[in-house]
Amino acid sequence: MHSSGASRGGTTEPGAGAGASPSGKMRRWVNSLLTSRNSAAVDHHSSRGATGHKTESWWKIRLFRGMVNDLRRRAPYYWSDWRDAWDYRVVPSTVYMYFANILPALAFSLDMFTKTNMQYGVNEVLLASVLGAVVFAVLACQPLVIVGVTGPITVFNYTVYDIMTPTETNYLAFMCWIGLWSLVFHWILAITNSCNWLRYVTRFPCDIFGFYVAFIYLQKGIQVLERFGDEAPFYLSVMVALLVFMIAYACGELGGSALFRHPVRVFLKDYGTPLTVVFFTGFVHFGRMKTVELERLPTSAAFFPTADRDWLVDFWNISVGDVFIAIPFAVLLTILFYFDHNVSSLIAQGTEFPLRKPAGFHWDLFLLGLTTGVAGILGVPFPNGLIPQAPFHTESLCVTKVEADAEENNGEAKGHYVLKRTHVVEQRVSNLAQGLLTLGTMTGPLLVVLHLIPQAVLAGLFFIMGYQALEGNGITAKLLFLLRDHTLTPGGHPLAQIPRRAAVWAFVLIELFAFGATFAITQTVAAVGFPIIILALIPVRAMVLPRVFTPHELGILDAPTASPFTMESVGGSYATPAAAVREGASDRHGGGGVVGSGEGDATENGSESDGVVLSADNDSGERRKSREVLAEEGRGREVEDGGAHEAIEMSRLGVNRRGQASRSVGREDS
Repeated sequence: MHSSGASRGGTTEPGAGAGASPSGKMRRWVNSLLTSRNSAAVDHHSSRGATGHKTESWWKIRLFRGMVNDLRRRAPYYWSDWRDAWDYRVVPSTVYMYFANILPALAFSLDMFTKTNMQYGVNEVLLASVLGAVVFAVLACQPLVIVGVTGPITVFNYTVYDIMTPTETNYLAFMCWIGLWSLVFHWILAITNSCNWLRYVTRFPCDIFGFYVAFIYLQKGIQVLERFGDEAPFYLSVMVALLVFMIAYACGELGGSALFRHPVRVFLKDYGTPLTVVFFTGFVHFGRMKTVELERLPTSAAFFPTADRDWLVDFWNISVGDVFIAIPFAVLLTILFYFDHNVSSLIAQGTEFPLRKPAGFHWDLFLLGLTTGVAGILGVPFPNGLIPQAPFHTESLCVTKVEADAEENNGEAKGHYVLKRTHVVEQRVSNLAQGLLTLGTMTGPLLVVLHLIPQAVLAGLFFIMGYQALEGNGITAKLLFLLRDHTLTPGGHPLAQIPRRAAVWAFVLIELFAFGATFAITQTVAAVGFPIIILALIPVRAMVLPRVFTPHELGILDAPTASPFTMESVGGSYATPAAAVREGASDRHGGGGVVGSGEGDATENGSESDGVVLSADNDSGERRKSREVLAEEGRGREVEDGGAHEAIEMSRLGVNRRGQASRSVGREDS
């Protein structure tokens, strides 16, 4: 399976330039990459027959090049994306993602319903989720990415409402123009290959953004409960919210434990939360609780907007001045979506997933602009990539096998196991199906059911989502390491390999300061500007942190967000994998390889990056070995004894994680 995966991931991309000589089309592709270090990578590959060339200046941009290359790489897999859906994992994945997507969406709809004076409600949020699911499932180069309404866009929407309502501006028309301007900006970014800058996005800004999202969830849960005053409805709501959190948490823990049989654990993990919601929707009607009137989720008529209007926004009913005032808001929205959606895509195709089909960031950014404009015209919230739902979707499609932990040799550890991923069912049907199920939720009978859900249950959902996001965050993992008794810390812990403990503290404090700045600004009327802080973290990581920390320290404290195979779409990855740094520092692997940063490295195919680990072998042998590394070192882990241990160590550090416990590695402690 390893060899077939590498073959499928590697044969199609050269085909995009089949028939082109090194001095022709192939060389032009190489020249078009935008970083100065590309020339070194090309010189390395010139030993395989490439001729010399002149590197173009960074400001010379080949328009549409990224989008075209994305389509060339992904198009040969399009029909297999539908055929590969004939797999048993697709059905539970569809059901799981339906609930994982719709339940947070309902919670966000309640928040926007309250803070935008009913401009956005349940139907608007559901339709936005349907729009994103259908477009990205059918047309995207990365169909595994779940698209819907997020916490940050909720903050953006009601902040714009607070700013523009005193001016008596038509709010939905103003939001429509924000969407239309943002469509233009998204398309400009996609056409000019701006996604190549994603090579500089590492776990550092992603962890800070994920930490921020987690606290937004927790804050929203508290705000829901604050609305009930201090009478009986308040106390009952607090009890229900905490019970929802505790039972959903228990289901997640049991799903990752060694208790019960594997199908039972998977059922509890996948369906424990939605079943908890169903139970507590009826629980509040037991005994004396039925006399307490609780606030419920507000709904509207089936397939109709919440407010008394048509689905088509009268965006012409606005002054010319307001049309241009919408431009700076659109710039901020574009910055937010550029980061948020692309990070969701990176994490959904993270280093822990053995993917075989190529990614395509430029084309998907183009599609995101399209959905943003259409959402504005329809008067629904702007959809974009969801964290943590996007990586949850990939996790739910992983096919695993159970193996005894090779390192657990003593009798006390008997029963410990490791779940190893063999492959991911990469297809389009599960995303499309969960979107169509969401559309069905807008029918009358199901809206009646949704109206029965107490708002306290939604508060509990916010709490469990916030906890899951914090549990899987790299900042949390580093804090737990620092607070742990060092005498009880395993010697193989990745962070223990850093000589300066102060370096870990400094890195965490920088992350917490950046999180604090982001969270603080969202508590003010300037909340729409928080995407600028998030975007500024990328150059901070690339230019400032290397002056504070050594390459060895950064290699362990930080890591690429996605595998080199995934990053081929943007020309490689800036960060050096921690594993490569550790290997280089300790010289554990005596022969063989040159470790590079992968910063914009390019092969003769122009859109690939073989620069993370390059073998000293020649010709086809070198190409095969480097592709095995690029196509995610995890594909070899199913046959390499050391791979499972490294996965567990990286899981301890918080690198291979997002939200719930990984399906690929069993819990270290039972």
